[in-house]
Amino acid sequence: TGFLHLGGLRTALYNYIFAKKHRGTFILRVEDTDQNRVVPGAAEGIEDMLDWAGIPPDESPRRGGSFGPYQQSHRLDLYRRASDVLLERGAAYRCFCTPQRLELLKKEALRSQQTPRYDNRCRHLSPTEVSEKLSQGLDWVVRFRLEKGVEPFQDLVYGWNKHEVADVEGDPVILKGDGFPTYHLANVVDDHYMGISHVLRGTEWLTSTSKHLLLYRAFGWDLPQFGHLPLLLNKDGGKLSKRQGDIFVEHFAQDGYLPEALLDIITNCGSGFAEKQMGRTLEELISQFEIGRITTHSALLDLEKLPEFNRIHLTRHIEDEGLRQKLIKELRLLVEEHIYGDQQVDQEVLEKEYVERVLLLRKGHISFLKNLVSSDYSYLWVRPLVSREQLQTISAEADEIGKLVLGLMTRQAAVLSMEELNKDLRSLQKQTKETKYSSMMQLLRLALSGQQHGPSVAEMMVTLGPKEVCGRIHKALSS
Repeated sequence: TGFLHLGGLRTALYNYIFAKKHRGTFILRVEDTDQNRVVPGAAEGIEDMLDWAGIPPDESPRRGGSFGPYQQSHRLDLYRRASDVLLERGAAYRCFCTPQRLELLKKEALRSQQTPRYDNRCRHLSPTEVSEKLSQGLDWVVRFRLEKGVEPFQDLVYGWNKHEVADVEGDPVILKGDGFPTYHLANVVDDHYMGISHVLRGTEWLTSTSKHLLLYRAFGWDLPQFGHLPLLLNKDGGKLSKRQGDIFVEHFAQDGYLPEALLDIITNCGSGFAEKQMGRTLEELISQFEIGRITTHSALLDLEKLPEFNRIHLTRHIEDEGLRQKLIKELRLLVEEHIYGDQQVDQEVLEKEYVERVLLLRKGHISFLKNLVSSDYSYLWVRPLVSREQLQTISAEADEIGKLVLGLMTRQAAVLSMEELNKDLRSLQKQTKETKYSSMMQLLRLALSGQQHGPSVAEMMVTLGPKEVCGRIHKALSS
């Protein structure tokens, strides 16, 4: 019924790491039985985002598996047969109540300040009355008889639980008039036939579990173990709002976040691990996870901290040889796609060695790869169009300063460090006749970047490297 959001990603992640921890199978099943609410492309989008996040299902509509199909709208015969079994056993019955009657019941309950519930009217129809209504061609649904005396169950997170659903709810619809099942029937039937051993789902389903246990009992089936995960909330305790649009996983992917950063923050704000620790990899999440450590407290998510999580994981990507090669390709593409006014990106600055050095030098200083194509870093990719006359308006000693810096770069052809460069630039300024240090820095910044503001001159020189610094100064002085 919608695209994958952070709450759904967190539920999927806990199922994934639980399955991998116990050498099990992580299964994605698409629940599309509420046809009125199905969003076109949502099922494919969910699987796309799980793949992007690095937690792909072992079995799914796309991948297939031994227990398919994995889309509930393709399993309607199975649900119809299951509801027939319940009808034969007297555990379910046909309900002929019209939508108008149900709406009146609802309005009457609200007027009396009561919770709306079905009054179980059709539960008491005799076989003869049912046959008569069927012969009249009346529309019907199948409802499940809720019985008192629900057995308690031990939830993996919340411990022993029991909800006498028959006291607070009317008999629920399990098969609709269009032949589609409701969640309650479809999930119980699918979990049984797919051999599901464990179900980790949101805490909003905790009270419905007793209803599902009654269904299992009516079928005579063994039930899986359930674990209900506490809510994922905003840092102020409010619900994550889908209307904002910024809780959908696709939004974060498009914004340049690394999947590891998302997985890290949604587990870091919750529980299930011995301690809170930023920068955990998926492998570490799997090895450290213990379901008994999940608490019943809601998880408070502070998305303002996400860029810092991203910085940590981006740093790790840059340090990893294989992952760094992928970043080099991505950064080159970002540079090529970025528009720097009427200035052109010189292809020489897209050489692999240069791009790699930029990444290694900026490691730990940037939270996103796209930071490196922002205006602050445009000097890395666009060679400035600066004339000798422009430099001379800052200092008449522009030529002399240029020669001094070229000489310094020749001596410093090895690895440049900002600390050493700052000392050397101070020494060079003392060799000029009348140019102040601030004017010399202004001149060099203009020659190297074409900008009046930005990073320190030493930082620019370190990032550009001796060859590029010399080339830019030569170009400025000879134009």
